[in-house]
Amino acid sequence: MAAPGSRWSLLLLRLAGLAHGTSALFVVKDSNGTACTMASFSASFFTIYETGHGSQNSTFELPSSAEVLISNSSCGRENASEPILTIAFGSGYLLTLNFTRNATRYRVQHMYFAYNLSDTQHFLNASDKGIHSVDSSTDIKADISKTYRCLSALQVHMGNVTITLSDATIQAYLSNSNFSKEETRCTQDGPSPTTVPPSPSPPRVPTNPIVIKYSVTGEDGTCLLASMTLQMNVKDNMTVTRALNISPNDTASGSCRPHVVILTVESRNSILDLKFGMNGSSSLFFLQEVQLNMTLLDANVSSLITSNQSLRALQATVGNSYKCNTEEHIYVTKEFSLNVFSVQVQAFKVESDRFGSVEECMQDGNNILSPIAVGGALAGLVLNLLIAYLISRKRSHAGYQTF
Repeated sequence: MAAPGSRWSLLLLRLAGLAHGTSALFVVKDSNGTACTMASFSASFFTIYETGHGSQNSTFELPSSAEVLISNSSCGRENASEPILTIAFGSGYLLTLNFTRNATRYRVQHMYFAYNLSDTQHFLNASDKGIHSVDSSTDIKADISKTYRCLSALQVHMGNVTITLSDATIQAYLSNSNFSKEETRCTQDGPSPTTVPPSPSPPRVPTNPIVIKYSVTGEDGTCLLASMTLQMNVKDNMTVTRALNISPNDTASGSCRPHVVILTVESRNSILDLKFGMNGSSSLFFLQEVQLNMTLLDANVSSLITSNQSLRALQATVGNSYKCNTEEHIYVTKEFSLNVFSVQVQAFKVESDRFGSVEECMQDGNNILSPIAVGGALAGLVLNLLIAYLISRKRSHAGYQTF
């Protein structure tokens, strides 16, 4: 048994991200037995769960018995699906990494974690039972044909769950069934000793934003159509706000699931997730969550990770499209808000890759009614003046009659 002092030392090391379990290697192979995705890392899981007496914390490590779940893992198919690595352990625990790529880079687009609240070893006296799941976008990305390498502790926040990966080596789209000797290092490891950090540049003034068209397609066809202008308002401290336009050169991707549609827009320094959900009766869709993961190159803080999971914006009937020409300001958190201009969006049910019947926003309706109301008031005023003039003319004419 370890002495009390050594227990505290181990706890402090774990909290500092300096101590972790042994890294394990996970490999996904195609039907020919050729490796297409490889990952080596250790992982710890910090969760907050509810009991009858309030919230409790649970921390546990990825066990050495963890293994690739072959039935849920895939090398992907050209233009049809992307690589998936699913790691299974314990009683119903799953850690899934979904990969995507563009011409120059690949990344872990989303990380999913399923955990079992019925497991009393980790969740003693939990109020809820059964399997629960959380997910998040990540900042794990590397150049094509290079290995992603991160010696530092890398944290992925998923609501009430935080996953910490340590000593991570990851590569998808393998070309020779093994890790590449060339590496893309994570930002947490910092610049190499020979690298001279660039001097800070003044915040750039954004150009006028333009309308960009997006679409997300899954196995059953298109699940999202959108045409809109997006502008991010980011506070790198509590006083300086930057307006950053989403560019048509940014990479757009996404995923289709039965109750969640995700549009992801990735630039050189940011990953923006727009998650659309449905109401309980599946009759309405709306923007339910916005999540931003951004590297701030010339700010006091190096990164910003923020999200809001309880939004209800851009709402319309499933099968119809939401349309609004008026600028909409979506408050996400105190550090981040989103401006949406000239938007038309439709999620979940999209027929023939075309927008359905239009449901206009209330702001556009007010804009249409206002000129009508002003015009009606002016017409009434002119009519009143005309009537007054005619009455006055008649009385004047009557005054000159002789009897």
